Amino acid sequence: MQKVKLPYQVEPVKSALKRSDYEGVMAASDMERLTGSVVSSSEWVNVKVQFEKDAQGLTVFHGSLEVEVSLICQRCNETFDCPLYVEFCYSPVQGQQDADAEALPDAYEPVEVGDHGEVNLLQLFEDELILALPIVPFHAEGACTVTSDDMQFGEIEPEQEQTNPFAVLKELKRDQE
Repeated sequence: MQKVKLPYQVEPVKSALKRSDYEGVMAASDMERLTGSVVSSSEWVNVKVQFEKDAQGLTVFHGSLEVEVSLICQRCNETFDCPLYVEFCYSPVQGQQDADAEALPDAYEPVEVGDHGEVNLLQLFEDELILALPIVPFHAEGACTVTSDDMQFGEIEPEQEQTNPFAVLKELKRDQE
């Protein structure tokens, strides 16, 4: 299958009227913030996007992103491969109109269009992939070179037996009886 490079700028309203479907790739090297957040990534981000009008007449575009990145394990400081898969569903809104964004169904995420009615797909998809990165990346415990025994330092001394502070009250109660 030939890899088709997708456009970085799209007019979602026109694309929805045409019921456009895009299936292709975007260069991961163009996503500078993503490549700066990982050790390395595969050359291409696989993208599927569908533009359409929903039952309410709202313009919607949804699809998925897929890429494999290498991260540094925070346990053993070795690199490991981490596949990222993201599904998204957006509806374009014009300007800073909060009423439009609040009127959207919960399933749709609002995305602001530019002056010419375009959405920057590259920036939008890069944001989605950055949000999909794990907060603290690490191997599965069985695959990591650091075991749970290596993560324990020192020994905890047993807690000393403390006297009950209410024992005095108990003694006073007995004396009154």
